Amino acid sequence: MEKIWLKSYPKNVPAEIRADSYRSVAQVFDESVRKYADKPAYHNMGHTITFGELDKYARDFGAWLQAQGLAKGTRVAIMMPNVLQYPICIFGALRAGYTVVNVNPLYTPRELEHQLKDSGAEVIVILENFAATLQQVLASTPVKRVVLAALGDLLGFKGTIVNLVVRHVKKMVPAFSLPAAIRFNVALAQGAQHELKPVDIGPDDIAFLQYTGGTTGVAKGAMLLHRNIVANLEQVSAWFKPYLGDESIVVIAPLPLYHIFALTANCLTFMKLGGCNVLITNPRDIPAFVKELAKHKFNAITGVNTLFNALLNNPEFAKLDFSHLRFAIGGGMAVQQAVAERWKKLTGHVLVEGYGLTETSPVATANPLDLAEWNGSIGLPVPSTEIAVKGDDGKIRPVGEVGEICIRGPQVMKGYWQRPEDTAKAIDAQGFFATGDIGYMDEQGYVRIVDRKKDMVLVSGFNVYPNEVENVVAMHPGVLECAVIGVPDEKSGEVVKLFIVKKDPALTEADVRKHCEQHLTGYKRPRYIEFRDELPKTNVGKILRRALRDEEVAKRKKAA
Repeated sequence: MEKIWLKSYPKNVPAEIRADSYRSVAQVFDESVRKYADKPAYHNMGHTITFGELDKYARDFGAWLQAQGLAKGTRVAIMMPNVLQYPICIFGALRAGYTVVNVNPLYTPRELEHQLKDSGAEVIVILENFAATLQQVLASTPVKRVVLAALGDLLGFKGTIVNLVVRHVKKMVPAFSLPAAIRFNVALAQGAQHELKPVDIGPDDIAFLQYTGGTTGVAKGAMLLHRNIVANLEQVSAWFKPYLGDESIVVIAPLPLYHIFALTANCLTFMKLGGCNVLITNPRDIPAFVKELAKHKFNAITGVNTLFNALLNNPEFAKLDFSHLRFAIGGGMAVQQAVAERWKKLTGHVLVEGYGLTETSPVATANPLDLAEWNGSIGLPVPSTEIAVKGDDGKIRPVGEVGEICIRGPQVMKGYWQRPEDTAKAIDAQGFFATGDIGYMDEQGYVRIVDRKKDMVLVSGFNVYPNEVENVVAMHPGVLECAVIGVPDEKSGEVVKLFIVKKDPALTEADVRKHCEQHLTGYKRPRYIEFRDELPKTNVGKILRRALRDEEVAKRKKAA
């Protein structure tokens, strides 16, 4: 297939990368900690660790894991928000030859039990704030060893105070009983008494079992091999490098590292590039987040549309110094035009959209970082990546025609853990992964998403894409957030229902309808409008249309 996107490639970004440049993520890590030993690597809660310190901590944790007699490839679950222990555990486990299973700390006992049993994890490192959840299911999981972390573990004397406040003043640690658990600092101290034994970690070993699909059914573990992650690190680094300059890189990491976007775009990529990740433990506390931003001369920030929107609606955010900012990257959900335009006006930089999925490690496309204006696309395929837009017949659609976006490249997962049938459905014989996203490629090679296959609303035979309606509604100055779903209708099959969180309390339904009449053709306009105080979201702030649809189904069943 013709790679028409290459003619639009940014200067100094190669068309291809070497996916075999390193045998493993551990090899990338070893090179970085040698190269950048004295540079800051991660900052959290007022404390910074250098690459050299990260090297020692990760070595000690990896040695402790090996001392437990765990075989190569054993799954190690990590269940924490953004704290300094997270990268230590990830790199320690990978270095020691194990597979990391990232776990959302907000999981319910049922969700946690499923992931631990499905992955076969034998070890879990968990922040004590969430230990009560683990206690409820531990006996029915394969977990043999529990490591308990506390927020103040690595903060010295200050950490003692932090832990006292968290446990006894704010009461953020529900009572739990895990008598066989070992404390994180004790594990590090014990690990320091052992050697980290060299392990032959190859490109085809599994680095991460990254779970996905929990919002659409049973969560499946995407097998991300060391070769997949290394390839994506090379792809993302090649895309970033021309724009980084000589200044030490400080990148803000508000999205949780257990999420694939932050895992690669923050934790791993800037480890490779020698940058410092400022870890934000609770990005939902916007005032505290903005106060933390004020302390740093940051060069980059990653996030999702809802997070950027929340920052823009905080008056203190406008007072920050953006003179060091090089780029801001939005992923995880569509960046809305209204948010992008406000971001550019305030910071002087375009909010650059990228795109990927758990199954693609995740980055598949990205816009050039020196984009002049928001362009509504998810960008160009990154180096060594092919995008094909396919019809229901499996054939590639011509440029400009809508179909399912399919991805082929070295970053595409091996498959779903212990789910060969699901793997066969997702990856075709040519190696293309079917994303479930509907879109097209324009003549310049930019890919544009129309919507998720399953979110599309069918009104009297016409396709209505929620993204389009939400983008239009979000442009109204009285709207803070919005979401669109399809609901059943006797005459037209489905109609559009719109949910809105107000920014202006005076906003009325009539105002919204007038705005929609100006910008949307008849069948795309919402039949129903519902105002809400908040919208259901995932752990990274992505609005959950599925939850809204489920509510509607339940409501209609009750009324029937």
